Parts: sequence; structure tokens; C-alpha cells
Amino acid sequence: MSTPGPRRTVLRRRLAPVLAAGLACLLLLTGCNSLSGTGDQGFVTTDGSVKEVSTTHRGDAIALTGRDLDGHHLDLASLRGKPVVVVVWGSWCTPCRAEAPDVVAAAKELGDSAQFVGINIRDGSTDQARSFVRRFGVRYPSFYSPDGQALLAFQGTLTPNSIPSFVVLDDQGRVAASIIGQLPSRTTLVDVVKDVSRGSAHG
Repeated sequence: MSTPGPRRTVLRRRLAPVLAAGLACLLLLTGCNSLSGTGDQGFVTTDGSVKEVSTTHRGDAIALTGRDLDGHHLDLASLRGKPVVVVVWGSWCTPCRAEAPDVVAAAKELGDSAQFVGINIRDGSTDQARSFVRRFGVRYPSFYSPDGQALLAFQGTLTPNSIPSFVVLDDQGRVAASIIGQLPSRTTLVDVVKDVSRGSAHG
């Protein structure tokens, strides 16, 4: 059996740290993807499944104030009295762009029976966000939260990477349902809001 020569031994010694580092990076990436469920663009890659919360298990009303895309004051509490759909989005987010026509159509179909408000995160400027709004004909206001701090108000329902996502609040401002990931269809969102509305009507 031949023994490795000096050059081969030196080469192996030099490559060993590189290979180890590469393996560590690969394991780290695999672990992050399996644990966080996010893609390389920083958005959620779940299937958009719906989670509903029974009236007896809903927590306190969500409190959130801030500025909209035009710099005007925006307060979530002022929207109470009917279901509110909170839409988490960003102009840079590919799934957000793909689902935008369905979201706008759902808001139009629901009309006065529900209110919509967005949370725009991680856009470098309001110019980018306003361009998205114009492009897709979004008529509801959005909190401008480039650092994503607005999502902290939804702890237990949303994470910093919950984009795209939807939270439906009942008429008292409590989390009643959520859709994490790209919206499956316009009908999905409309049906969830109607379910929440019926639940509110029955107490």
C-alpha cells in the first residue's frame, strides 16, 4: 500500500479547514431553513394555511399606532367595530406582488363589512411602497415599519419573518384568525373574514 506523498499531505491539510467551513455553512443553512421556514429573500414559505381562534381563546385587543406611507398618524384602535384584515407586505416581496390582485379584490368584495390595513416592512423608503400601492390599486392605508417593529404587537401570531401574512381581528380588535404565507385565493380571505364576522355577531 502506497503512502501519500508530502505534497498530497500538505494539500489535504490546507483543504481541511475549507471543507469543514463549507460543511458547517451547509448545515447552518439547512438548519435555518428547516427551523424558520423562510426563503433566502426573508419571507415565509409556508402554504398559506388558515388558523382560526375561538372567541373564548382570543387575547387582548391589539394596540398599534404609527405613521402611514404619507406620514399621517394611524391607530389600529380607531378601526374597531367590525373585522379588520391586517396585511403584512413589502414591495420587494415576490409573493406579496403575486397575491396583491387577490387581496385588492377581496377588500372590494367585502366592502363596508370589514376594514383593511397594511403593515409595510423592510422597504428602504416610502417611495417604493407607494409605487406598489399605485401599481396594484391598493386603497387601504398601511403602517410604514421599515424595521418591522410593528409586528411585535402581534407576538404569538407573527414573527419578524411573517411576510406575506394576514391577521384578521374581530370587532373588538382581538386576533381571530391568521393566514401565514402567500394567500391561497381571494375566496379564502373573504370566507375567513365572513366567519369572523358571524362569530362576532353571535357574541
